[in-house]
Amino acid sequence: MEIRRATTVAELLAAGHLYDGPPREEWAARFLAAPGHLLLIAYAEDGFPAGFVSGIEMLHPDKGAEMCLYELAVDESHRRRGIGRALTEALVAEARGRGCRGAWVPVDTDNEPALATYRSAGAADEGVFAMLGWTFAEGGEGAGGG
Repeated sequence: MEIRRATTVAELLAAGHLYDGPPREEWAARFLAAPGHLLLIAYAEDGFPAGFVSGIEMLHPDKGAEMCLYELAVDESHRRRGIGRALTEALVAEARGRGCRGAWVPVDTDNEPALATYRSAGAADEGVFAMLGWTFAEGGEGAGGG
């Protein structure tokens, strides 16, 4: 297995089977162009994209730089081989190399495989929290209400 940073739209699109939904070329291009965005892909020996991890470097006046592990996915046929842990460790190493003060990941408290992966890569529990969100219609317009 080899882990490499994705630097082209083609690489991001080729890993499309790992995402929650189909990737879009224009979104992939925006992702690559955005400062602080990072996506690492784990390639199997045959060149197959077996997994990925994405991170976003965030800055705040009182926290400095931190890395948010945004998403981790491993192809079902390649699970239980340490790929998720290796990707997580690679992202954490990248965060350290960028001078980040820390890294964090939001994860559902009942997602035992994810919790085990992050813990095995050195993450510590920091407590339970609620995650609230807003969903907008495509193009950024509100979905209603007001």
